[in-house]
Amino acid sequence: MRLKASGKIVVILLVIGIAMGGYRIWKGPQAFSSLAPGSSDPLNSVTVGKIVLPDINDAGGTGKTVSMPGMDTGGGCTDKPEVRMLGYAWNAQMGLMFATGGAQSTANSLMCENGVNLKWERQDDNGKLADQLVAFATELSQGNPNPSKGVHFVAIMGDGSATFLKGLNDNLKKLGPEYRAKVVGSIGYSRGEDKFMGPAAWKLEPVASRGGLVAGVIRDGDWNIAQKWLGDNGLKSNPNEKTFDPDALNWVNADDYLDAAKKYITGYSETRPVVRNGKKTGENQVVTVNACVTWTPGDVNVAKQKGGLVPIVSTKEYASQMPCVLIGIDKWMKSNRSTVDGMLLAIAEGGDAVKSSDAALHLASQVSAKLYHEKDSDASYWEKYYKGAQEQDKTGVPIGLGGSMASNLSDSFVSFGLAKGGANLFGATYSLFGNLVVQQYPNLVPSIDSLDLALDTSYYKDLQSKNLDTSTPKPTVNPTQAPGIALSKKEWHIPFDTGRATFSPAAQHDLEKLRQDLLVASNTTVEIRGHTDNVGNPSSNMSLSEARAFAVKSWLEKAFPLNFPSGRIKIVARGQEEPLAPNTTNAGRAQNRRVEVIIQSIK
Repeated sequence: MRLKASGKIVVILLVIGIAMGGYRIWKGPQAFSSLAPGSSDPLNSVTVGKIVLPDINDAGGTGKTVSMPGMDTGGGCTDKPEVRMLGYAWNAQMGLMFATGGAQSTANSLMCENGVNLKWERQDDNGKLADQLVAFATELSQGNPNPSKGVHFVAIMGDGSATFLKGLNDNLKKLGPEYRAKVVGSIGYSRGEDKFMGPAAWKLEPVASRGGLVAGVIRDGDWNIAQKWLGDNGLKSNPNEKTFDPDALNWVNADDYLDAAKKYITGYSETRPVVRNGKKTGENQVVTVNACVTWTPGDVNVAKQKGGLVPIVSTKEYASQMPCVLIGIDKWMKSNRSTVDGMLLAIAEGGDAVKSSDAALHLASQVSAKLYHEKDSDASYWEKYYKGAQEQDKTGVPIGLGGSMASNLSDSFVSFGLAKGGANLFGATYSLFGNLVVQQYPNLVPSIDSLDLALDTSYYKDLQSKNLDTSTPKPTVNPTQAPGIALSKKEWHIPFDTGRATFSPAAQHDLEKLRQDLLVASNTTVEIRGHTDNVGNPSSNMSLSEARAFAVKSWLEKAFPLNFPSGRIKIVARGQEEPLAPNTTNAGRAQNRRVEVIIQSIK
C-alpha cells in the first residue's frame, strides 16, 4: 500500500534535467509511452541480466518487556521539538506504529522515552514526499535550524531508493552538497505481500511466460520482482509498452497497484503492433492482461474477485529486496544526531516489541488502521496481512496473501552490513535495481549516484557502539524440509584443476559471481549438481563430480555462514551422464565440466 502512479512521473523529468519542484519515484501512467515525438522508443526486448540479491536472516524478538503506549492521548512529549515524517500505508512499518502510539508520540511511547516528538502522516505520492523534503531543505538553507515547512523524514521502498534519490538530489544541488538527502535506517521489510502473480504454468515452466502481458506500475518495486525472476531464468522483458513481443514478457502500465489488479480482473485488452528481434513485423495483435504485479490489498482483490493466478515469486523468496527505508536531509541529521539516534532506536525497539508480543502487534495494528484510513480495513485486517495468510481464491485454489516484517536493531545491523560476516543488503538492492532501470531505460534514467553518496550508517554505528541488547540472527535451514518449485536453474563453468576437486586460480572470479547469484532470499534451498566430461572411467567421474560440487558447497558455507547455513545446500552427483555438448572436442568437454545450480522455494 504505497505508490500512487499519479505521483511518479516527475522522477523522469528530474532525472533528465527538467527543473520541477516535485518528484515521483517511478512513473505515471504515460511516462514511457508518451515520450516526446522523435525520442528513441526501443523496439528491441531486453534479456534481463542476473539480478543478485543477498540473503537475509531475520532476528527473532528479544522478548524485552516494553510499556504499552497510550493511544489517543495526544502529544506525550510536546516539550521536545517536533520531528515530522511521511510514509506509505505499509505493514512493514508496524514497529514504527507501535513506537509512536498514534499520529504523534503518545504518553509512554518508545519515541518519547528516547526523546523524540515524532509526528507521522500517511502520504502515498512520492512526488509529494520529495516536495516536502525539498521544502524542508530550502528553509534549512535559509538559516532556520528546525524548519517549520516540509518534513524531516520520509519512508519509501528501498529497492527504488536509487532512482528516488537521484532525482531528488539533482533538485537539491542548488542548495549545496550538505543538503543532500540520504538513507539512514530501515523500519521493516516486505515479506510476501509484494508479488508477481501469473498463471500456474509460468511457475512450473518459466518459458511459458513468453508472450504474456502483465499489468503493473512500470519501474515500481513489484516490477522489480518480475524483472529479477526473468533474469534468474534468462528470459526477455519488452520495455516498450506500446508493442507486443511474443518472445518476451510484455507490460501494460497501471495507474497504481490496485489498477494493476483491476486490469487483470476485468480482462483489459489492447491492439498492438507485433515486434520480433527489435523489428516490427507489420502485424497487429489483440493482447489481454493475463498477469499482474501488485501488493496487498491488490493481491487480495485478484484472489477474491477473479482468482486463477498464483504467486510466481514474491518478497517471501526475494526477502532482502524491499526494505522500508528512512530518508532525511544530511545537514539537519548531522546537527541533530542524538534525535536521529533516538528515533532509530525507538523504531527498532518497536519492531522488537511487535516480534515479541501479540499485544504489541495488535496495538500497532490499531494505530495502523487509525492512521492509514484505508477503506474497509480495520485493525484485524492489518494484523492478519502483516502475518500473511493462506486463503482460497475465487476458484478454490490456495494462495498466500500479505506478509511483512518489522525490524529490530539486530535486523537493522544485518540490513546495512554491520553484522559480523554479513553483506550490506540495502547496498545490494540499491545498486542492482537502480542499475536495472538504467539498463532498460537509459534515456529516462541515465545514471544513479554511488552508494556512499546515498547512505549514512553512522547513526546505527552510534547505537552499535553502546552495546545495546540485541538478538543475533541464527541462520537455520531444516534439511528435511521438502523443496518447492524451482525458481531458477543455471549452469556455471567453474575452473577446477585437471582431474581434481581443487579450484584453479581462475576460479575465484566465477565463485564470486556464483556467490552473488545465490545470495537470494533466506526462504530458499540450493541444489548443486556436479558434472564432468567423459575422460576417465564413469565411476571415477561420478566421484569427481560429487567432490567438485562439495567443494563449491564448502567454499560457500565456510566463507559466508550467515548466508549459507548448514542444511541449505544439497549436493547431487551426475558424473558424465548428462553432457551438454559432444565430448568429441575440447570445447565440448569444457562445456560439460560444469556445476549446475538450482534455487528452490521451500514448501
